[in-house]
Amino acid sequence: MNEIKIITEKISKEDLRGMSKIFFGDLVKAVVDCKKRIMAVGGELHSDEEQLLIERGSHQSDLWGINLYPEKDGVEWIEFDSMINIRPSQGNRSRGVENLEDQDIIRGVVNELTE
Repeated sequence: MNEIKIITEKISKEDLRGMSKIFFGDLVKAVVDCKKRIMAVGGELHSDEEQLLIERGSHQSDLWGINLYPEKDGVEWIEFDSMINIRPSQGNRSRGVENLEDQDIIRGVVNELTE
């Protein structure tokens, strides 16, 4: 089993490429904490990453699941798609991240933490 990493400082796309080979070949699952501006990467399931962040003090309402495609660039390298994103109580009724402001925050965190 792959170890989930909590990213608080920059991680390279090369490191993410290596992680992608373990489960999925071309993507790395990640959960972003928009408030703490950190993310968990490298799990087989977004829910495992989410649980680890919650255990470390994150609030579920601040967490969003994404997929990172380290071989791609620009807007194509972040995909807003995860079962943990389905939250009718927060107005998000799909696996995506429907609020464009939330998407911008997530992109900002990912850009801060990757090189």
